[in-house]
Amino acid sequence: MIIVFTGTAGSGKTTITTRFGKYLAEKGYEVGYVNLDTGVKKLLYKPDIDVRKTITVEKIMKEGYGPNGAIVESYDRLMPHIDEYIAGILELKQKKDYVIIDTPGQMETFLFHEFGVKLMENLPEPLVVYLFSPEILRKLHDYCFVRFFALMIDLRLGATTIPAMNKIDTIDDLERHKKYIEDLEYLTTRLKLDPSTHGLLAYKLCTFLPEVSPPIRILYLSAKTREGFEDLETVAYEHYCTCGDLT
Repeated sequence: MIIVFTGTAGSGKTTITTRFGKYLAEKGYEVGYVNLDTGVKKLLYKPDIDVRKTITVEKIMKEGYGPNGAIVESYDRLMPHIDEYIAGILELKQKKDYVIIDTPGQMETFLFHEFGVKLMENLPEPLVVYLFSPEILRKLHDYCFVRFFALMIDLRLGATTIPAMNKIDTIDDLERHKKYIEDLEYLTTRLKLDPSTHGLLAYKLCTFLPEVSPPIRILYLSAKTREGFEDLETVAYEHYCTCGDLT
């Protein structure tokens, strides 16, 4: 099984990769790790495949590039090696029960660069987990954004994508968040009362969402407490098994 963690910087991709991998290993599974972040300096896990062996952002910056330019340039330089990485991941998949892929800290370099898209197109049935933090959910239309963004990642990468709220140990109103994220009818009703332009846009989008969104189960995770790890394992199993779906 291939699980790909993606999300914005600070969403907890590397930490969840480490902790969930350890959780699986403790259950007796063989776990392989892939690091696709050219800018990370220290990892909490030992990667079996690491793009930093080819190039790093730090090395490119010594050539005079700024941070953002160096990140983009690093994936330009990875492109000639894309087939090697695809072959390496496929070989790792044959040896391990799970392969966990940790994507770049700046998620746009994975979603909008040819490297990330081509990699995903050539992996067999990867499950993408879109991590987001509770602090981005400040307004009602933020919940609509999270659901649609997961769908856009699915469309861009051509891989089943499930949204997962990470760091739930940092909040005390999880049930309120769940109500808005999971119950689209409830969210749509509330958004209808918002007279702002953004409220109207979110209302129309959420009205349309049930027609285009595949059945999914929203995940709620905590790397610190391991809450939600069992649900993530179950969803991964259902994704690869004909006996289940992601509802």
